[in-house]
Amino acid sequence: MHIDLPEKRYYGIGEVAKAFKVNASLIRFWEKEFDVLKPKKNAKGNRKFTPEDIKNLQLIYHLVKQRGFTLEGAKIQLKENKLKTLTTFDVIQKLEKVKAELIKIKNQL
Repeated sequence: MHIDLPEKRYYGIGEVAKAFKVNASLIRFWEKEFDVLKPKKNAKGNRKFTPEDIKNLQLIYHLVKQRGFTLEGAKIQLKENKLKTLTTFDVIQKLEKVKAELIKIKNQL
């Protein structure tokens, strides 16, 4: 899944939810469930996600929504095989970008 977010230091929960095409409540739920998500909060309590948080959200989204892991299974996968999971996830993301570029070139022809 390609996430279309501009490069910034912090992202609000609304723009993160929109980029992932999920409800903000799901993002808040995942924040409670997964220890790797630690968004900063301002004085008002608004969540501000860093690019690292976005990367972790992409990994959680991939495991839960695309690969069909249960929450417990995703937690175990993240704890036990984080390096292997990250490497596989990075390869999949790069291949999806290449595929998107090839489709774009094909459509231009």
